[in-house]
Amino acid sequence: MARDELIEPRATEADHPLEPPPDGAPGSEDGETAEPGLRPRTLAEFVGQRELKERLRIILEAARRRGAAADHLLFAGPPGLGKTTLAGIVATEVGSTMQVTSGPALERAGDLAAILTKIGDGDVLFIDEIHRLPRAVEEVLYPAIEDFQLDIVLGKGPAARSIRLDLPEFTLVGATTRTGLITGPLRDRFGLVARLDYYESADLQSIVERTATIIEAPLSTEGAREIARRSRGTPRIANRLLRRVQDYADVEADGNIDADVAQRGLAVFGIDNLGLDKVDRAILDSIVRRFAGGPVGLSTLAIAVAEPTETVEDVHEPFLIQQGLLMRTPRGRVATPAAWKHLGLPVPDAPTPSATLFDNDG
Repeated sequence: MARDELIEPRATEADHPLEPPPDGAPGSEDGETAEPGLRPRTLAEFVGQRELKERLRIILEAARRRGAAADHLLFAGPPGLGKTTLAGIVATEVGSTMQVTSGPALERAGDLAAILTKIGDGDVLFIDEIHRLPRAVEEVLYPAIEDFQLDIVLGKGPAARSIRLDLPEFTLVGATTRTGLITGPLRDRFGLVARLDYYESADLQSIVERTATIIEAPLSTEGAREIARRSRGTPRIANRLLRRVQDYADVEADGNIDADVAQRGLAVFGIDNLGLDKVDRAILDSIVRRFAGGPVGLSTLAIAVAEPTETVEDVHEPFLIQQGLLMRTPRGRVATPAAWKHLGLPVPDAPTPSATLFDNDG
């Protein structure tokens, strides 16, 4: 690394520390901006993920009693489940500041060095999409999180020399939607690797009701239950649907959200009774109508619905599989009988062609 790269690194979003998030329901991460006031500040305010909350409570309380930085944490799971929110809670619970960046933003080792040299004792460094860290940056991160030391190279060629800087103790919190893309050496350096699960409908209802209180949306228990039921187990989606139903209630009704208003509002915005949106239905429709129920490869399916393969695989498929509407096989994606029924089509009598181990198209 050249000296000027360390002294004058490229500006990144981590140049500005993120103060602990304000009160509210679990918000968003993975690049989505949370509405002010909707994130919880403490574990006690965070709804759902009970097992993870208990483990975090023990880890953070132990760190407080020892007067040391908490162990490094890795949160994994689909978008919208609260990974960034939990990182902010970790910072709040230990009374520190959180520095925020992402894997794609750390293009060079100097970018990471600039952040690490400004971090304070006990601070939290949050790296979103940590699975996208370049290998060169990852190598710099190893001694930083293991020994709290930063190895940098000054100059180039024969005149280059290496120096080691001591860093204050800090807590690294990583977030990823694709745990399998994180290298083994990096994953093994986290003290806790936790996967966030989709939320139960009762937890989502509590989140919707709390958000409605914060944004002053008149909401009945039945209306909250209807929105929660169609939120795909995801707080981010629950909050977004509540906002859209509130818009509908203000324009097309008297402003109050009951079950009937929620149903009509969600229908206007293309959310069906299972919580599927337009793209979800397009995926099922393409498999069923264009490819006779499958199997069809991921890349072919993505082209058919005009969506990136990553969007189909990471955003839409998990919920469709969870609902029993889609199967992944070695040959490709296959629509289940439930998918045919949901689309209002008769289930074919002939069985779907069986998959083999020798035909793999994603």
